[in-house]
Amino acid sequence: MAGNRDRFSTATRLRLLGEQTAARVYRSQNRRQDRRSRLTGRAAFLALVMCTLVVALAYPTRQFVSQRNEIAEQERLTREARQRVEELRDEKARLQDDAYIERLAREHLHYVMPGETGYTMIDPDAARKHQEGRDATDRPWYSNVLDEVDNADRPER
Repeated sequence: MAGNRDRFSTATRLRLLGEQTAARVYRSQNRRQDRRSRLTGRAAFLALVMCTLVVALAYPTRQFVSQRNEIAEQERLTREARQRVEELRDEKARLQDDAYIERLAREHLHYVMPGETGYTMIDPDAARKHQEGRDATDRPWYSNVLDEVDNADRPER
């Protein structure tokens, strides 16, 4: 009966309970380690696949975006060209009108009809600015000589 007594004693039960608990913990740690190593491998493989997809799709995506931008630019140029064509068609239609041609001749060429008197008003400030804006190479040589004679007596600034 001594063996029976050991079997039911508190110390024996605690020892058995401790061993069972230790065995469960050991088994769960082994399982967890197995799962971690499997999960890590899967994660690494998934990361490798994702990186491969990103690298494989990066160049075509960049090409697609650049081609879309180029298409948008060409469409804009086409719209501008169509608008310019419409403007030129309108100008061509206006040039078929004799009254429009006469108005252009009066404005730009200063033509007058027989019996009319034409006047040309010159703005003195505009003429002076025009003379000042010209370089020595744009003017006749005698204008340069006369300017130098006029400037000879002036004190230098």
